[in-house]
Amino acid sequence: MAESSAQRITSAVPVVAAQGLTKVFRDFWMRPHVRAVDGLDLQIENGEIFGLLGPNGSGKSTTIKLMLGLLHKTGGRLAVFGKDPTDVGIKRRLGVLPEESYLYPFLNATETLDYYGKLFQLDYKIRRRRITELLDMVGLTAVQHRQIKEYSKGMQRRIGIAQALINDPEFLILDEPTTGLDPIGSRQIKDLIISLGRRGKTILLSSHQLSDVEDCVDRMAILYGGKKRAEGTCDDLLTARSRMTIETGALDEETISQIDRLIQQRTGGAIARVSKPRQRLEDLFVDIVADAQKDRLQTGGATHGGATAAFLLGTGDGAATKAEGEELIDQLMSSAALEHADGDTTHHEAATRSAADSSSFEPTGPDESVIDLLVTEDPEPVRPAPVAKAPSTDSARPKPRAADVDQSMIDSLLGDGAKESDKS
Repeated sequence: MAESSAQRITSAVPVVAAQGLTKVFRDFWMRPHVRAVDGLDLQIENGEIFGLLGPNGSGKSTTIKLMLGLLHKTGGRLAVFGKDPTDVGIKRRLGVLPEESYLYPFLNATETLDYYGKLFQLDYKIRRRRITELLDMVGLTAVQHRQIKEYSKGMQRRIGIAQALINDPEFLILDEPTTGLDPIGSRQIKDLIISLGRRGKTILLSSHQLSDVEDCVDRMAILYGGKKRAEGTCDDLLTARSRMTIETGALDEETISQIDRLIQQRTGGAIARVSKPRQRLEDLFVDIVADAQKDRLQTGGATHGGATAAFLLGTGDGAATKAEGEELIDQLMSSAALEHADGDTTHHEAATRSAADSSSFEPTGPDESVIDLLVTEDPEPVRPAPVAKAPSTDSARPKPRAADVDQSMIDSLLGDGAKESDKS
């Protein structure tokens, strides 16, 4: 693991650099109460999976909160991405799974991830794609519309891991990520951590499950009383220098006796223990569940998740969107080229046909003469049609025909009216 870590480290600036880091909690009268972190020197390189170990009260959670800028240090120096942890600009590059996930109980899994995606100002299409991939990865697709308050602790841990990855962080901090998870979920989280480390992400893993840390990390630091007691790779810290193991196929008792006598002659010692290797309980559990899933047995909880989300492996989001856009542009350009070619062919055929027809054209009727007139002479300019005005009340009334009008009656009425006006 150490060699792969060295190959992944490409940046000279460490992701986390702490020097003499100290945090002292004080009581109401500002007297020193607890020295949670005491002169801690720590450095996490870019692209490294780093384990932070220690018993309860050793200062692990306090150190993580100092890195996140949630607590102010009492003394020493601390930088994250070369900047002060309180710098808001680095928050977008972080992904955090706290020891206790504080989620809104009335939201379902999809709404929860969509909410955190909006906090990072992710585009709607990117949020939809990432939510689908993450829910499939953590095995919550079948229960994505159930409210968080109905989830078990392990299921809430799974959705917490998904929300920590929604922004595709450069530095991922996982505090007890496998708490409450079944062995299947624990194995999946370990595989995910290893996969993200190979991609080049920096991961800080803090856990009491020492076997999980041992399987994943490149380097580790063990704290006690706020101080660093040991630091190094797994091989440096865990390799037993005074013993050696030789693994072979099954041997009979006579062969073992001969080997024992040979060891006594050469070293003066003897074989300490002869045993057959056992399968790990975790491997047995995983095999049993895999067989049950092959029989299509139903479960009411979270299912075994799918593959790692594509955007976490660098094959989703931007790459997919770019590929879709390029494919759409190619289709449009192909269609335009085809239409242009068809138009040129049609125009060429029409021009050829017109030239051939004009060479042997003879007027055969009035239609041909009208066409010749329109082609050879300047057409009369088209005058705009007069705008129709709204008819008045009088004009809107139907006018009587002349045969229906009695002119003598009209004259008599006009004459009587004239006489009355003269008298007045």
